[in-house]
Amino acid sequence: MSLVARADQVGSLLRPASVTEAWAAFARGELDETARRLIEDDAIRSSIRHQEETGIGVITDGEFRRDVWWSGFIPYVDGIELFEAEQSPFADNASEQTVAYVPKLVRTAGPLRHPGTAIMGENYSYIAEITSCPVKVTIPAPSRFHFQYGVNAIDESVYPDRDRFWHDVTETYKAEIAGLESLGCDFIQIDDPILSFFCDETATGRMRSQGEDPESLLREYIDATNAAVSERADSTTVGLHICRGNARSNWAVSGGYAAIAEQVFPQLDVDVFFLEFDDERSGDFAPLQLIPVSTSVVLGLITSKRPQLESPDLLKRRLDEAARYADASRLGISPQCGFASILEGNLLTEEDQWAKLRLVSQVAEDYWGS
Repeated sequence: MSLVARADQVGSLLRPASVTEAWAAFARGELDETARRLIEDDAIRSSIRHQEETGIGVITDGEFRRDVWWSGFIPYVDGIELFEAEQSPFADNASEQTVAYVPKLVRTAGPLRHPGTAIMGENYSYIAEITSCPVKVTIPAPSRFHFQYGVNAIDESVYPDRDRFWHDVTETYKAEIAGLESLGCDFIQIDDPILSFFCDETATGRMRSQGEDPESLLREYIDATNAAVSERADSTTVGLHICRGNARSNWAVSGGYAAIAEQVFPQLDVDVFFLEFDDERSGDFAPLQLIPVSTSVVLGLITSKRPQLESPDLLKRRLDEAARYADASRLGISPQCGFASILEGNLLTEEDQWAKLRLVSQVAEDYWGS
C-alpha cells in the first residue's frame, strides 16, 4: 500500500477559542452535546479550508470533537468506565509554563461491545462532504484500553480470562473499521504512543514493579492491533503513529526505536508508520531498516511542540539520512505529533501551526516533486 500523501499530518490541531469555550460550557453543564457540536461544525469547516491552503496532503477534523486524543472513541464503547488518576507520566518533564497533564484511567467494568454504528462515522462523513482531498480518521490503539490502569484495567469478575478481554477489544475495532469503510472511509490512523514506553528503561522498570513482563505485554499489544485490523478491506490504508507523549508541549518518555524495532516494525500489520523523529529522544534512523519494504514511513521531523520553524535544508538532509535505511520512495514527512493532543493544545499559535504545515508541504514538494 503506497503513501496517501508525501506531506501528511498526525491529526489534532489547535482548537480555536470558540471550541475551547464551548467545551468549558459543556463541562459546566451550560451547553449540551448537540449545541457544542454545532460550534465544532463551524470550526472544523474553517479548519479544513486552512488545511487545504497549506497544501497538506491529508485532511482531518483536527480532533475538535474530543477533549483528549482518545476520548472520541473509547468512552463510547459499551462496558467502559473512566477514573481520575493521581499520577502523570508528564510530571518529570513539564515546563514551568504548564501543569502536567494527568491522563484518565480506563477500566473495563462490563463486557465490551461496539455500539453498532461507527463511533467515528458521523465525524468522517461531515469532513468528507466538505473537502475533495483525502481524509483520514484517527483512533486510539487497543493498548489504550489497558496500559494506563495496568493490572486494574480489567474487572476479573467480567473477564477472568485475559484472552477473552482482548478478543472483545479487537472485535470492537473490527466493527468500527467495517462501519467506517461502509461510509467510504479508506484511511484510518491508529495512535499508539504507549509503544514508546517500551523504549524507556524507567517505564519498563515500572511495568515490572507492577507485575507485568514488558516483552510479553508488548507482544500482547502487537497481537491485539494485528487482530483489530485483520479484516480491513484491501483498499483501506491503516497507519500507526508512535510518539513519546504530547501534552502542552511536554513529553512523557524517551528512547530510540531500537528497543522495540525487532518486535514492532516487522510484525505489526500496518501499511504506514508515522514515527516521531523531531529530537534526540527518538534515536537514529537505523531501526527503519527493519520495516518491511511493502510498508511506507512518514517521518515526523517537524516538531509540533515549539513555534520555531525548522530549516528546510536541514529537513532534506535528514530525509537523505533516513533514506539510507528506507528507500526515499517509501518516505513521507509530517509533524512528529498533533498540535493539540489535549484540549488546551501545545505552546504555539494557530499561525505557527499553519506555518509548520506549509513547511511540511514545501519540503515534500521540493524533495519529491509535485
